[in-house]
Amino acid sequence: MNDISVTFGENVFGDAVMKERLPKETYEILRNAAVEGKSIDIEIANVVAMAMKEWAIEKGATHFTHWFQPMTGITAEKHDSFIVPTGDGHIIMDFSGKELIKGEPDASSFPSGGLRATFEARGYTAWDPSSYAFIKEKTLCIPTAFCSYGGEALDQKTPLLRSMDAIEKQALRIVKLFGMSDVKSVRTTAGPEQEYFLIDKELWRKRPDLIYCGRTLTGAVPPKGQEMNDHYFGVIKPRVAKFMKELDGELWKLGVLAKTEHNEVAPAQHELAPVFTTTNIAADHNQLTMELMKKIADRHGLVCLLAEKPFKGVNGSGKHNNWSLATDTGWNLLKPGKNPSDNKLFLLCLVAVIKAVDLHQDLLRISVATAGNDHRLGGHEAPPAIISMYLGDELTEILEAAEKGAHHDDKAKAKLNVGTEAIPVFKKDNTDRNRTSPFAFTGNKFEFRMLGSASSISDANVMLNTMTADVFAEFADRLEKAEDFDKEVNEIIKETFREHKRIVFNGDGYSEQWQKEAEKRGLLNLKSTPDAIPYLCRKENISLFARHGVFNETELRCRAEIALENYCNVIHIEALTLVEMVKRDILPAISKTVFHLCKTLEVNERVLGRNPKMEKSIATYLSDCSEKLYEYIEELEDTVENTQRIDDIHERSVKYHDAVLSLMETVRDIADKTETLVPRKEWPYPTYGDLLFKV
Repeated sequence: MNDISVTFGENVFGDAVMKERLPKETYEILRNAAVEGKSIDIEIANVVAMAMKEWAIEKGATHFTHWFQPMTGITAEKHDSFIVPTGDGHIIMDFSGKELIKGEPDASSFPSGGLRATFEARGYTAWDPSSYAFIKEKTLCIPTAFCSYGGEALDQKTPLLRSMDAIEKQALRIVKLFGMSDVKSVRTTAGPEQEYFLIDKELWRKRPDLIYCGRTLTGAVPPKGQEMNDHYFGVIKPRVAKFMKELDGELWKLGVLAKTEHNEVAPAQHELAPVFTTTNIAADHNQLTMELMKKIADRHGLVCLLAEKPFKGVNGSGKHNNWSLATDTGWNLLKPGKNPSDNKLFLLCLVAVIKAVDLHQDLLRISVATAGNDHRLGGHEAPPAIISMYLGDELTEILEAAEKGAHHDDKAKAKLNVGTEAIPVFKKDNTDRNRTSPFAFTGNKFEFRMLGSASSISDANVMLNTMTADVFAEFADRLEKAEDFDKEVNEIIKETFREHKRIVFNGDGYSEQWQKEAEKRGLLNLKSTPDAIPYLCRKENISLFARHGVFNETELRCRAEIALENYCNVIHIEALTLVEMVKRDILPAISKTVFHLCKTLEVNERVLGRNPKMEKSIATYLSDCSEKLYEYIEELEDTVENTQRIDDIHERSVKYHDAVLSLMETVRDIADKTETLVPRKEWPYPTYGDLLFKV
């Protein structure tokens, strides 16, 4: 039996390994560089590289790679072996500090939003010492940033690290003012809860839409979906349990803190949640988690679907980003403590986040805007597209009292007694949970619930870090000049809540009343990706990111271009896939069914002298559907072709949303109706019932 405490992190060049294998002075320099963001010179890099290489070779590694996260949504890696020829027909195994610090992939082949032309290929990967190297499939993987020849960020990691530096700088100003002189760093922490579907691989092979698009483009709702609520937290099926056990083991070897796993609401849907850790490491770990989910599922004859809405009519998958702030001394700045009313540092940080979210609703919406996630938001399974915050009754009452200049008497935690002596009495949390809220306070952190399951958590955390850093900077400026510090703290809390409380909503985010109320409050309702992305390049946002060194204007405009390009590409592929499925498989299946029905009609009329209504009715209906399908598919093809000719990327994305998606939905509606009338043996694809209930 494996001892998890021994195997955990065994494939990571982590702190314990570095302490053992590096000279003490080198170890101290490297750790300080990771914590304080200081640069490392080539001499130190050479020592680290030698130790890394020896450790990796002992683990069976033959290659190394700079592991980076371009704006494709997945990770990238180029493998180089350790071998170096000696000139006498032999080789030695070598790895230098230069190879550790810098790599050079082809930057023109990754999304750049026009930053890199095809003929301008040079780009750089640069070692991130704050994230441990690890071994994956006999290859030493070195987490790196990825930038252009001109230094512009081409990845997810670089802006995340910049945003972490920005919020740390401003948060340190705040905590020092509160007398916490021993604090050397403040880091954001994250814990992304990952939802996913598992389906049988053999069934997946028979669905072109799942192969090309990751989601079904047709499919009639089965007689049973999630109505009985019998899947959520239900007994995990043996095949799934084996997958989860292997996934846990492989993640633990890589130092990923996989903690909680359970069945989710929809049939075949599951969730994995980790222990929280520093945000850039959490982002790295989540990318590894998604990669391993797919690989390990394959070994079990399964396919892991990470698309946000793989099945129409049942819940889709999200990724809840639990975000907080912690000092190197172990203090959580978003922990209320026993007496929240008297915890002024907590209340100041709380209203800073409230102001940041209110001022920058657009940025949070942009951070989760993708073609896949648009299908999910507001669908009574995920928060609506309107950004709001849930604080719970007690914190709202505390801030309302502060707004009036009054003191709120903190309530002792209520005890829960279920009415039987057999069950222990225990204390309740300060707040309930609100699953309809996009941004909910959950005890000592905020849970940003809008992320799509396939997305990197980096974008959302870049936004959260930068916009909160900006408010911290404003607060620090005021407090540093204050003659009466305590009075100024109280005034900031009072003013900020009064001016930004419109963003706080503790009710049902799914209700029609909230839609109307949000409009009255002046909150944004950016329903689609083409609606949201243009806000990224507003003057206020360009200024915000430049002010904190997270993005320059060129980088920001390029990211907007990439987001819209990705949106168009996704829908383009989906539309062409749907056309192929209907023309090659669905229309022939309908025609074959109509032919057999007509033959039956002919036999009944000619031989038996009967005029059966059922066969005639179904044959007529299917024939009409076939005509409509062909008509709409032809229109869809023409519309896609015309849409692709539009040069302006935003105009093109709007056309894909308004015209192409609309036609695809019309085609789907007709195809799904025919599926229920075509005999099972004639229908070309596995049904929803097959996909959702046969694992």
